[in-house]
Amino acid sequence: MLLSVGARGLSWSRRIRIRIRGAWGSPAPAPAPTRGARPGNSIPSAATLAFIAAIQLFSRRESEQENPEDEIILLIKKAKMSAMMGELEDADHYLHQALKLAQQSQNNQAVTYTFIQDDNAMIEMSLKLCNIYVSTEQHSLAVEGYKWCIETLEEKVQREKDVPEVSISAAEKANTRLLLGMCLDSCARYMTSQKQLVLAESLYQQALAISQQVQGETHPQTIVLMNDLATVLDMTGHQDRAYEYATRASNLARETSHPDQCVILSNLARVLMHRGDYHEARCVYEEALTLAESSADKPIIQHIRNGMEELQAKAQQSQEVRESTH
Repeated sequence: MLLSVGARGLSWSRRIRIRIRGAWGSPAPAPAPTRGARPGNSIPSAATLAFIAAIQLFSRRESEQENPEDEIILLIKKAKMSAMMGELEDADHYLHQALKLAQQSQNNQAVTYTFIQDDNAMIEMSLKLCNIYVSTEQHSLAVEGYKWCIETLEEKVQREKDVPEVSISAAEKANTRLLLGMCLDSCARYMTSQKQLVLAESLYQQALAISQQVQGETHPQTIVLMNDLATVLDMTGHQDRAYEYATRASNLARETSHPDQCVILSNLARVLMHRGDYHEARCVYEEALTLAESSADKPIIQHIRNGMEELQAKAQQSQEVRESTH
């Protein structure tokens, strides 16, 4: 099995960053501090202040109740309030408290309150929620969450197309598209793990297109997506297309000194092996092994060596078959 860079555990904080902590691209400039406001945050709008007042009133009423579902809802509302104020670490903290309580009480219905806005910060938190569902094997909730994130962002991207830049800047529009790409990528990795390979291929294609258009062909995340798409294509037996993407990803990884170059080269070698190009596969495996050893990456070193052993066995078997037919 090919090694997906995403499956290897490469975090979004290392792969890609934008202003809402965790999506793709370069951070957008933070708004200038306003007098009387916490640095990095803007003065809350009237709607936000009303929301805060409602939360405070709700908190007083709920303090006398012990219903776990009510407490979950309260925590989620606090998470939303924090997100609206730009306090994303606090929002993340409240959300995780809600999730823990929901799991303990075996009642996840209340967390759907996180899915009522299309603000990018809220969608990012919703995506985190999907990933938690994946890790806890709550598959139906994960699927519904991914579907909501992707469909909400697709609608938002479409709406923003004709909005003049005086209302929504080009950077903000790009930010939304990149978040959509992140959701597509995350869902594609999950579908790959569930052996839903046709769907995973489609999701990777869409994520790759966004990354190419917004970030460019040589961006590290674009290269990662090429590699991961090649992984899925190889798993479905489409070796020619897998070879095309794996070769392009490997060439770009070499040119840009990609941090995961050894993984990407290892995947190319495996595609070559499946195509029967055993000599070239060995050369690429050796290149990947040299890079992995130079960085002392033990898991990848072992992965590459396992691949080389499989290659040797396949090459020997192929040789025996040829000799038996002559």
